[in-house]
Amino acid sequence: MLGLQSYRLLAEMNRLLALLFHQGVLDEQFLQLLQLRDESSPNFVSEVVNMYFNESEKLLRSLRALSVDRQHWEYTKVGLHLNQLMGSSSSIGANRIRNVCIAFRAASEQNNRPGCLRALDVLEHEFCYLKNKLHEFFLIEQQRVLAAGIRYPDPMQQHPN
Repeated sequence: MLGLQSYRLLAEMNRLLALLFHQGVLDEQFLQLLQLRDESSPNFVSEVVNMYFNESEKLLRSLRALSVDRQHWEYTKVGLHLNQLMGSSSSIGANRIRNVCIAFRAASEQNNRPGCLRALDVLEHEFCYLKNKLHEFFLIEQQRVLAAGIRYPDPMQQHPN
């Protein structure tokens, strides 16, 4: 029999996912990603998400560096970085980040520097929020796996000697 702690942690994971879906932070692509994990690669999803975070942080740093130059805002480079970020965000189900990228790209295509700067601020905020929440999700998942590995004797299955 699995311990109650494992079930509680699973419920906590589900509540967190429900919140992130309700808020529009994640979309169904994240659920599809979760379905790809199996016993042979239990860390697959967290590894994919960590790669996404590492690459996205580089893109965000590049976008921030591009925003510093007030004279020569390079809209084409901004657009390239946004397309990369939008594609990788879509692939893991980071819905709100993808949506902010769309707004950011629209501002960039209109050469709207103030709009780009606002969108970059929102993008960095959304990225931090997603990173913190998914870190929390994977931490709970690790605790659940550990708790599930501890099996308690089922009192209904005990046989008298």
